[in-house]
Amino acid sequence: MLQILAYVLLFALCATVYRTAHSPTLRQWVLLTASYLLYLTWGPWFALVLFASTIMNFFLGQWLQRSHSAPVLWCGILLNLAVLSTFKYLPEAALRLPLSVLQPLSHLALPLGISFWTFQAMSYLFDLYRGEELNPTFAEFALYMAFFPVTISGPICRLPDMLPQFRSDQRTNWSAIARGFERIATGVFMMLLARLLGQGILAGDGITSGFDRATHWTALDVWCLAFGYGLQLFFDFAGYSHIAIGAAQVLGFTVPENFDRPFVSPTPSIFWTRWHMSLSFWIRDYVFLPLAVLHRQVWWRNLSLGIAMVIFGLWHEATVLLLLWGAYHGVILVLQRQIQQIERKFDWNPPAKLWIVFSWLATVVLISLGWIFFRSNSLAQARQMWVAVFTPGAYASHLLSGSLYLLVAGLAIGYSLVSRLRDALAPIKSEDSIILRESNWAAALARWRWYWLPPLYAVALLFLLIVTFSNRPSAAQFMYRKF
Repeated sequence: MLQILAYVLLFALCATVYRTAHSPTLRQWVLLTASYLLYLTWGPWFALVLFASTIMNFFLGQWLQRSHSAPVLWCGILLNLAVLSTFKYLPEAALRLPLSVLQPLSHLALPLGISFWTFQAMSYLFDLYRGEELNPTFAEFALYMAFFPVTISGPICRLPDMLPQFRSDQRTNWSAIARGFERIATGVFMMLLARLLGQGILAGDGITSGFDRATHWTALDVWCLAFGYGLQLFFDFAGYSHIAIGAAQVLGFTVPENFDRPFVSPTPSIFWTRWHMSLSFWIRDYVFLPLAVLHRQVWWRNLSLGIAMVIFGLWHEATVLLLLWGAYHGVILVLQRQIQQIERKFDWNPPAKLWIVFSWLATVVLISLGWIFFRSNSLAQARQMWVAVFTPGAYASHLLSGSLYLLVAGLAIGYSLVSRLRDALAPIKSEDSIILRESNWAAALARWRWYWLPPLYAVALLFLLIVTFSNRPSAAQFMYRKF
C-alpha cells in the first residue's frame, strides 16, 4: 500500500513538473530523484546494485568512445553479464550444485528489473561501438537506467530514442495525457483479466491450479491450459506494458511498444515481431544479426537463429525447460524458413485465403505447445503433457473444471470482438469525418463513445474486482516480475 501511495504521489509530481516546467535540467533531476525514491521502496540493496551498474556502464561508455575497440566492448559485455549472472543465475546454481564456494550466493535476492536495465546498458555500449553519436551526461544516463515507468519490467528502451526526449523542453500536451491515462486504464483491466484466468471463476479452478495442483491431464486439458496460459501471460504482460507506456506518455515520453495483437500472427516469425517486441528486437539487432553476418552459408544463418532463440529463453531463467522453450522456437523458425524456400523453389502458390487460415491455425497450435515448456514446473510434467497431446485416446474426456474451459473460450472470443470493434472505430478521428456523417453503427458508436465507454468500463472493472478479490487464493499479481 505504501508503494502504491508513493508511486501515485511521485507520478503526480513528475507529471506536474513536465506539464509546467521548461528547464530540461530541472525535469531530469526531478524525474531521476523520483525514480530512485520509487526503486528504493523495493529495497536499498536493489537501488545500490542499479546505481553501481549505472556508474560502471557510464564509464565503460566513455572508455568505448575514446578507444572504439572490440576488446573494450567485450569487456563491457562480460562485466554486464557477470553482474546479471551473479544475481539471476548463480543463486539457483548454488541451490542445485553441491559446491561450498557457491553457498553464500544462494540467498542473494534478485534486484527488480535487472534483466531489463542490464540489456538497456548493453544496447548503449553496442550503439556506441556501431558509431552512434551519444554524449549523455551522468544524470541523463542514470535517468535512462532508472526511468521508473519501465525500470521494473520494460519495455526495453534505447538511449538514441530516449536522449532527445530527456533534453526536450516541450510541455506535455493534454491529448497525450488523456491517451496515457486511457492506456493505464486498459492495462489495469487486462491485468485483472490475467488474474481471473490464473485463479478461475471459482477459487482453485484456474490456470494456476491446472499446472500446480493437477497431476493428470487429458489432451483437452493440456490444450486448454496451454492456450489459456498464453492468453493469461499476454493479458498480464501486455497489460503491464500498457500501464508503463501510458505512464511514460502522461509525462510526455514515447517508449517502445511491446505487443501488437500477437494472436492474429499468420506465421511464427511474425508472432515474434508482435510479442514482447522490445526484447525480440533487442535479440534480433544485438545477437542474431551480428552472428548471421559472420558467415554467408544458410546453415550458419539457421544456427544463428537457433542460438538467438536459446538466449531468448535463458534470458528469462537459466533452466532446462526455458532452454528447451528457446530451442523449440528456434527449430520452428528454421522450419518456417525451409518451407518458404521450398515454396519459392517449386513456385508453389496455394490459394491465399485457405493458406493464411491454415498458417494462422498452425501458428497458434505451435506457439501454444511451446507454453508447456515455459510454464511447467518440471521436465517430467512437460513430458507428461506433451505425451497427452499426441495420445489419440486422451481426447475422449477432460478432468479440469468446465468453468475454466468456458473462461478461456469466453475471454479469447471477447478479446477478438473488442479488437475488431477498435479496428472499426480507429479510422473515425473527428466529428468532421465523412464517416461520422453517415448513419451507420460505427458512426453512432464513435460519436457517442465518451458517453458509453466509461460506464461500460466501470461496470466491467467492478465485476472483475468482485470476482477476483472475492476468492483470496489467486495467482501472482504480475507474472513477469520474477524475470
